[in-house]
Amino acid sequence: SMGAKEAHLFELDGSERLVPISELRVGQEFVVRPGEAIATDGIVIDGRSAIDASMLTGEPVPVEVEPGAHVVGATVNASGRLIVRATRVGSDTQLAAMARLVEQAQHGKADVQRLADRVAGVFVPIVLVIAVATLIVWLVLDEPASSAFSAAVAVLIIACPCALGLATPTALLVGTGRGAQLGILIRGPQVLESTRRVDTIVLDKTGTITEGRMSLADVLVAINENRDEVLRLGAAVERGSEHPIARAIADASAEATGLEIQAHPGLGVTGIVNGRAVVLGRNSWLQAEWALACDAQLSEDIRKAEATGSTVVAIGWDGKVRGAFVTTDAIKPTSRAAVQHFRQLGLKPVLVSGDHEVSARAVAARVGIDEVIAGVLPAGKVDVVRALQAQGRVVAMVGDGMNDAPALAQADLGMAMGTGTDVAIQAADITLVRGDLQVAATAIELSRATLRTIKGNLFWAFAYNIAAIPLAAVGLLNPLIAGAAMAFSSVFVVTNSLRLRRFGRVNS
Repeated sequence: SMGAKEAHLFELDGSERLVPISELRVGQEFVVRPGEAIATDGIVIDGRSAIDASMLTGEPVPVEVEPGAHVVGATVNASGRLIVRATRVGSDTQLAAMARLVEQAQHGKADVQRLADRVAGVFVPIVLVIAVATLIVWLVLDEPASSAFSAAVAVLIIACPCALGLATPTALLVGTGRGAQLGILIRGPQVLESTRRVDTIVLDKTGTITEGRMSLADVLVAINENRDEVLRLGAAVERGSEHPIARAIADASAEATGLEIQAHPGLGVTGIVNGRAVVLGRNSWLQAEWALACDAQLSEDIRKAEATGSTVVAIGWDGKVRGAFVTTDAIKPTSRAAVQHFRQLGLKPVLVSGDHEVSARAVAARVGIDEVIAGVLPAGKVDVVRALQAQGRVVAMVGDGMNDAPALAQADLGMAMGTGTDVAIQAADITLVRGDLQVAATAIELSRATLRTIKGNLFWAFAYNIAAIPLAAVGLLNPLIAGAAMAFSSVFVVTNSLRLRRFGRVNS
């Protein structure tokens, strides 16, 4: 119901035509006026505006968009007129995906619900036996038949397990619904059980703790080398890559383009520029694998840059390391608070990064993480998770990239940033619509709160039945009072579950 029902289709002659949302197709352009909901997921072609994405992310601050920016269907255009080209329609949109995840979570069964089902399977026959026994005992004691039947019926009514049946579904409905409002999508109820047992949380660095947008901070050069030449050749080789570090280097110069570019995942890249075989990557890789010599002064400059937490990419050709690019990725403002929140929840944070250890530890120190596993190749993250699990730890993993997907799937609890790749999101148990690490802590807290509510509901449902059955059996409750008490227990369970709607308002 949050989605738009109609779209203003933008025609080739500049006119607009109102069509039902079901007729909108990928590639078509539509107009979004101020105050209107965006019809479907797309890319802004023309116009600038602020988008209210609170229904999607839980973040009240509008997001500024301009040509080239991606927008999501059902978010609201707050100010300027936009022309958007549709990229996803119908069941492929992000809103539809959110709805599917929430529906899956609400219709599944948590382990605690299966336990309740097993207990109910034993409880109901026992109650039937107690009711029959009550009837027989009253008749044997020569009590009036009407009193005997009244006591037996009261036992059946008071033991009716309505509250037991409502205990888990109502808490799941409210908890997962509240999570969706906060930008937390829980894939299924079994995830709730995982959050209770987790004691270690593995955090990817780039895009999770940091912004994931690298910028070129400095260009270091060896003795007698030309800075512009180093930058020009480095940018030429990196131009074809979509890696954040490569983009930061490539965007700094636009004078040349390399040939025969070959990527070496987790290590670097090689290419030919103006007849020169250029190699970019870690300084140690350039020296060990390509036998490129590095002078002492440049080595010291690289070491100092890495000590500040910057990522340094060395470049060399013709047997020598000629320079290095110092790139930085700003730490997200909420990362340090999120790490503290994890500790309060009893989780030990572990930073995993492909960066040099000195650089990774510098970032870890700034956010308060003690355990760092650096120099991990993309395929090695899943091995890190397995190693921690082999130590007896129950591991949660937070990541956003395609290379995080295997580790997210391997972890006992996988959490993917919604700003990351679709592969990572599909592999995760929880999707965090906002790229904010603090939301990961909130997700665990919400999941645990939902699980506590389920257990509280089950306890009161059982306690009520166990306490009231003897009273009904001895005739202290007539059927009318028993019926009212049974209804009250159901109301109590539903009301207790509805308290989850306030989560975040009192916990934030």
